Amino acid sequence: MSESTPRDRVLPAPPLAARQPHPTTIHGADLADDYAWLRDAQWREAMLDPARLDADIRAHLDAENDYTEAVLADTEDLQRRLVAEMRARMAEVDASVPTPDGDHVYYVRFREGGQHPIFCRAPRSADGSARPGEALDGETILLDGDAEAEGRTYFSLGAVDHSPDHSRLAFALDERGSEAYTIHVRDIDTGVEIQPPIDNATGTVAWSADSQTLFYVTLDDNHRPCRVWRLPLGADQASAELVYEEPDPGFFVSLGETQSGRYLLIHAHDHATSETRYIPAATPHVAPALIAARQIGREYSVDDDNGTHFVMLTNAGEAEDFRLVRAPIEAPDEAQWEELVPHQPGRLILDHVELARFRVRMERADALPRIIITDKQTGTDHAIAFEAEAYSLGMSVGYEYDTSTLRFLYSAPHTPDETFDYDMATRARTLRKQRQVPSGFDTDDYIVRRSTAETHDGEQVPITITHHKDTPLDGSAPCLLHGYGAYGISEPAAFSASRFSLIDRGFVYAIAHVRGGKERGYRWYREGKLARKPNTFADFIRVAEHLIETGYTGAGRIAAHGGSAGGMLVGAVVNQRPELFGAAVADVPFVDVLNTMMDDSLPLTPPEWPEWGNPRDDADAFATIRSYCPYQNVTAQAYPALLVIAGVSDPRVTYWEPAKWVAKLRATKTDTNTLLLKTHMAAGHGGLPGRFAALEETGLIYAFLLRELAPAATRAH
Repeated sequence: MSESTPRDRVLPAPPLAARQPHPTTIHGADLADDYAWLRDAQWREAMLDPARLDADIRAHLDAENDYTEAVLADTEDLQRRLVAEMRARMAEVDASVPTPDGDHVYYVRFREGGQHPIFCRAPRSADGSARPGEALDGETILLDGDAEAEGRTYFSLGAVDHSPDHSRLAFALDERGSEAYTIHVRDIDTGVEIQPPIDNATGTVAWSADSQTLFYVTLDDNHRPCRVWRLPLGADQASAELVYEEPDPGFFVSLGETQSGRYLLIHAHDHATSETRYIPAATPHVAPALIAARQIGREYSVDDDNGTHFVMLTNAGEAEDFRLVRAPIEAPDEAQWEELVPHQPGRLILDHVELARFRVRMERADALPRIIITDKQTGTDHAIAFEAEAYSLGMSVGYEYDTSTLRFLYSAPHTPDETFDYDMATRARTLRKQRQVPSGFDTDDYIVRRSTAETHDGEQVPITITHHKDTPLDGSAPCLLHGYGAYGISEPAAFSASRFSLIDRGFVYAIAHVRGGKERGYRWYREGKLARKPNTFADFIRVAEHLIETGYTGAGRIAAHGGSAGGMLVGAVVNQRPELFGAAVADVPFVDVLNTMMDDSLPLTPPEWPEWGNPRDDADAFATIRSYCPYQNVTAQAYPALLVIAGVSDPRVTYWEPAKWVAKLRATKTDTNTLLLKTHMAAGHGGLPGRFAALEETGLIYAFLLRELAPAATRAH
């Protein structure tokens, strides 16, 4: 049967935002911004408390939400069916594989009907004592997310960290979606809060070795993490001691620790440069010591090797795809660096972990990941890799340092997640958990292929393609084409149960691994940023053409999908080649790039200049960004059907970017295709919290896509 929906209903007129001219001139160019009024002058206050949003702006966003609801009213039954089947693929009673630490194992589980995780621990001897998803013998509930969320409009957890002595639990709570967290500390035995709440913090904490001192990071008035504080456990926040303050607004500050737990780490970084200081966890009151002073364009990350050396993953020394070096802890500056793993072009070292007897690193080569184990005693290496055409691989190192067990996670687009414990000495794998799909799932029903599209400049763009074995590849199938392509973030070829609600209805699901990620090494990232950013959009367009040429789909049958910087990608390609796409979904899209990158009062602007360029001070960067900025390049042409999603509390992509873009599209485009804006009035960049609430949004998106691109025949449930 077809699940397309009737289109002959009488719909209300779409909201038209007032045009209020706001001209500016920069670098000799005249810019018009008729919808600048949608930016609330008190946006910081509104982000932290959406009730304070300007009344006229709220009225417009409410009108857009009402219009979206009216247009999609004919899909409400479909949305309910989609959510029900996605939920049926989810093991409602579920638990992570327990992770050992001392005398305990720690794990997360979900109860039936529960939206939020329950953080638990049990005696180490209890590991494996329960059936999958159930409580272990002797379980202690450390934090019940469902109970904590009760009565709160918004609930999202950051870090949940037990103290080294296992007696206390610190957790960070965001109640607005603005990513401004409040840190709480509880006594595990009594459940009593023993720390006055710590406000305006990021979502991470660090403990001293004796469990008596907390370290945390706070935000400045522009919502940037810039100050590290030290606070005796139980003391009021007003008495905290400032440990480090970052003077450069282009650098964000974060906390970490080495795997051994010996050292606390203070990181300062933008998207191209990093700098790290350390404090011995056993002597938390000493001043932080610098490892290597920042040099523009040099990155490094740090772990310690048995308390004698720091081991660093770095691009220093023209090592674009990174190398591993080490230096004595008492003299860790670059002059003392000794090479451990040399740079090899095309083999990108992504991450590394030091354990007492083993060194572990994650690499990517030929657009696929692998894990390399080094035995420190023998110096020999061996790899953990798989033979599939496309797959995802991740490490979960856990808490312990002197261990021979490495936990890793494997999945593929048609293979549910598998969690293995790997004995690095014997090389034996033990499957600890395989993700269950309660409603049933047969991997043999699906085909996964890795293809490539050749670009105008001779590059080969990887494409991961998943479809049902019965889907005709004659150009008639609709296709959801997903892309991101920014910050060096690579799109994993991982399993997602939700996607099969489209794939089972005849969609081809494709991921375009475009330049701007690191799928083909750091060069792949470099070729998709700054002046070369247009390559990202050209790659995505070329992938769409390739899918059409090879019969996976047809022109006008593709739905472009991306979020955040991927939403910018969507905005750019529908400006440049709208005829390729029948629909597009832009989730919290970064579409007002030019105006945002000229405004250094916004949270992310200075740290983002190494990624996009500084159009305020650099005429060439201005010209480049202006040439592709989705908002600046809306023209009088036909556009595909569009669903745009935003959040008032979003500190990363402020709500007015998608709101302005939609307003300009409404006033300019020449077609009558669907154009919808859905703004979460009390949520941020991550959308709705909770595992079932998130399905509601996915159901909305998929119903929109089926409404616009439903295949003639479908295998709907």
